[in-house]
Amino acid sequence: MRLRQLEAASVISVQAGLAAALAWRIGHDVLGNPAPVFAPSAAVGTIVAALGQRAHRTIELLLGVGLGIAITDFLLGVLGTGFWQTGIVVGGAILTTLVLFGRGGAAVGQAGGTAVLLATLAPAQKDLEWPRIVEATVGGVVGLLVVALLLPLNPMRILDRDAAPIFAGLARELREVAAALTDRDRERAVHALTALRSMGPDLERLHEALSGAEEVVGLAPARWLRRKDVERFAGATRLLERIIEHSRGVARRSAMVLQYQEPVPTELATSVGRLADAVELLRGEHRAGRPTEKTRRAVYDAVHEAGRARGRGVGEFGEAVVTQLRTAASDLLRATGCDATSANDQVRQAAQLGAKSVQARDEPR
Repeated sequence: MRLRQLEAASVISVQAGLAAALAWRIGHDVLGNPAPVFAPSAAVGTIVAALGQRAHRTIELLLGVGLGIAITDFLLGVLGTGFWQTGIVVGGAILTTLVLFGRGGAAVGQAGGTAVLLATLAPAQKDLEWPRIVEATVGGVVGLLVVALLLPLNPMRILDRDAAPIFAGLARELREVAAALTDRDRERAVHALTALRSMGPDLERLHEALSGAEEVVGLAPARWLRRKDVERFAGATRLLERIIEHSRGVARRSAMVLQYQEPVPTELATSVGRLADAVELLRGEHRAGRPTEKTRRAVYDAVHEAGRARGRGVGEFGEAVVTQLRTAASDLLRATGCDATSANDQVRQAAQLGAKSVQARDEPR
């Protein structure tokens, strides 16, 4: 994770440096400002905004500058200049922006910063308003252009980087549940359930990465061809959250199976293990752009073994494990491209064939 964060930080730092340099050059050589502070500041503010929020951040930045100028001009005209006037002007600008936007952010920071600059520098330097607006606009546009044209991130690399720990963690904990069923170790199943419940921050990071990827394919012409890939990933992400929720159900019901000492057929643990295999295969095949045949086979095997476990006989909570596993398997098939009806039909058929295979073997000859 530290290496992934370092990689992202390196790209953003290069983007910020390049945007600041370009904005300064435009402010100095084109706009004729010998000390163009506002343009590089706005460019850097746009770059360092969270992925997926840069365009929004630029709009907020420009609105904040405009509000700061309007409020400051009005209050300075009424109150004059001085230390207490500066306090009132800055407080009024921030209060007005918070009321309008309802929260903190780039607009509030820019409104407050603009009010400070104008209230303190206006007595000594006139006509700051127009250069401030122009430079903020130039800086924001330069920041967006650097992100979109000069150094656009690879959207699928962003997504894969943040999806990797989720797939790995989900597969690992499902294997822990399978091992817990094999060893009849309830505490191991409980620990796996706790780990599955703690995946919220990873999912939040994935949502942020998805927002960033959608922004990149929307702004950067060089990445427009990846729009369909990002859309497919967005759909798979929604299904992944459902699979995690169903996997928590598998872990929770497995712990209860062990707590109440219900029967644990060997096939029940095998089915959970194959579900873990399917999760890993799904990521690998999606990442390589290969057909998802291996994933679908692993899902079939997981459900078939679950059907065999039911055929051998499970208790109330064991039945719930099988149900949750089948639901997770259906969503996994949907993540490979199956429609909901087809996925449900395949899961039902695999479970029925698994149960029938046990019954056929147990029938007297």
